[in-house]
Amino acid sequence: MIVYAECSFIIPMAASLKDKRSVLKRMIDRVKNGYNVSIAELDHQDLWQRTTLGVVAIASSTEAAEREIHRVQRFLESNPDWELTEIQIDYPG
Repeated sequence: MIVYAECSFIIPMAASLKDKRSVLKRMIDRVKNGYNVSIAELDHQDLWQRTTLGVVAIASSTEAAEREIHRVQRFLESNPDWELTEIQIDYPG
């Protein structure tokens, strides 16, 4: 089963794209290394203080994929360098 989440964040301390990329790279790398999901920046690549990440989990059951998405969500929300502004979770197919 597949569970997809789209998470939007504001990065208030970013004063440049370099600042934003530093925060993004660190968090994306940690998610890739610590969780069984795929993650990528989907939108706002040219804005300093905004980003939208897509996270996808695939598992043998919807519940297992959903648990992994929620674990990633809690981890992303724990970062003090940004604020979660919106999350949408979808169950395609």
